Amino acid sequence: MAWTSLFFAGLLEILWSFLMKQSQGFTKPVPTVLTLLTMGASFALLSYAMKTLPLGTAYTIWTGIGAVGAFLVGILILGEQFNTLRVLACLLIVSGLVLMKLSSVD
Repeated sequence: MAWTSLFFAGLLEILWSFLMKQSQGFTKPVPTVLTLLTMGASFALLSYAMKTLPLGTAYTIWTGIGAVGAFLVGILILGEQFNTLRVLACLLIVSGLVLMKLSSVD
């Protein structure tokens, strides 16, 4: 259950980072409120996962999911730059996540 919670916490991190961008520096009320709600839910799920998962593993996986997801949202939805070096950097993050998961003991 901890890994499932951590996965959904990471998905919510992607969502709140997108919503934060949409809030334009917290000047738009609806995206601002949605940012804070999804952020709180993400932190709550991360906290739950940390009851059983090691801190380093849980936090690394959570931030990695958020980083890779935000990268993909930026490219696919916001039209941000797509190039070989950025993709390579993303693949390195993913490889680190896989190694962290494989090295963790539950």
